[in-house]
Amino acid sequence: MLNEEYERQVGNLVHKDYPALVGLTVDEFTQELEPLKHMILEMNPVQMDIEASKIPFVIVITRDWLDAGQAMQAVEREGKKGFSVMDAQEISRFQPIEGIELPKGRAYLAWDIDTGTGTLNVTPNAALALIAQENRSPLTLEEGISVITHFPDRLRKNNGFSLLGSRCGDRRVTALWMSDKRPKLGWCWAGNPHTWLGSASCRSRS
Repeated sequence: MLNEEYERQVGNLVHKDYPALVGLTVDEFTQELEPLKHMILEMNPVQMDIEASKIPFVIVITRDWLDAGQAMQAVEREGKKGFSVMDAQEISRFQPIEGIELPKGRAYLAWDIDTGTGTLNVTPNAALALIAQENRSPLTLEEGISVITHFPDRLRKNNGFSLLGSRCGDRRVTALWMSDKRPKLGWCWAGNPHTWLGSASCRSRS
């Protein structure tokens, strides 16, 4: 099942013209991702229902390979394209927080993802502590975009999610939610709760 999901996600990226966006042919692009397929076959993680609240894994394309703003524009949900209220320069200011070490390379896997349904109406500051207590890690900006790239239906009118793994030194946290039926990348205050906004996390990265 996990191998089939890997192939689906690679096909999804190809369909969204990721190879052209990063300046590669389809064959070159899929070859670059091939090591991730071997990780899936070797790690044998706990099987999870993709239709449940958690997602077994997502392929994450790093900002070294594709700008997050471009990646957001490639997101599509029910025929509506994603967008960002921040420009490329502002997005680039949001970097992984202390304690998050991203795998080397231009693509990696984020495992066992929860889109934060259990932290709705919890402030990002409080949610970060809850995530740490569960030995999980908050999603970064790029990881969040990757989730809705591969699972756009997980972004719902009453359940967006904050990306607490990326900060820029102020009180803002980036978040994803639906706006005018379009996936939106924006930001909220770390100390403010929202009934429609949770905080996403993953178990590990490789």
